[in-house]
Amino acid sequence: MSDILNRNKSGILFFAKVLLFCSILTAGLLLLLSFFLYQFGWGERAVSIAVILIYLIATFFGGWMAGGRMEKRKFLWGLLAGCLYYLLLSIVSAFAGGGGEENGKFFLTTFVLCAAGGMLGGMFSKGQ
Repeated sequence: MSDILNRNKSGILFFAKVLLFCSILTAGLLLLLSFFLYQFGWGERAVSIAVILIYLIATFFGGWMAGGRMEKRKFLWGLLAGCLYYLLLSIVSAFAGGGGEENGKFFLTTFVLCAAGGMLGGMFSKGQ
């Protein structure tokens, strides 16, 4: 019984680390994006595309980390990492007062992008 509890605790801790990594990667890429936006005066369309790419990159590497730790069904662990990242993104956005109705339009699209990026990362990961 204690073995199962220890395994569950280590799994939760591992996914917390994956989410932390994804968040730090996202923050760094957004900082880089803001520099390019300031430097080159990119338009709204270019920024929107860059934000989508940032979501995909962050969830890909999160899924890659999650899938790399598991031996079987890596794509499912990557999918879980992408979904957890989306959940974290939604919570942070809600507390930051982001968008309201505007965010509602892109709810499904953003979820699919995060889930697909995580799943793709899990598929490309190598086992232990």
